[in-house]
Amino acid sequence: MEELLRTNDITLIPLVKTLLDAEGIDSFELDVNMSVLEGSIGILPRRLMVRRDLADQARRILRLNGVRFEG
Repeated sequence: MEELLRTNDITLIPLVKTLLDAEGIDSFELDVNMSVLEGSIGILPRRLMVRRDLADQARRILRLNGVRFEG
């Protein structure tokens, strides 16, 4: 697995997951339950992971759809 993006924006990950699902790319969200530890104030970023061999394709899909991310 490779990190595709890391964000504090709670709306970005569902958008990206939807775009990737539409293209048949599975993704896995990490750090979802960290909000319990931080008190749900959103200071700890969540990470979205994809298979390493699909990471470049996933990034290309995000760029084509205007999604801004680091990496």
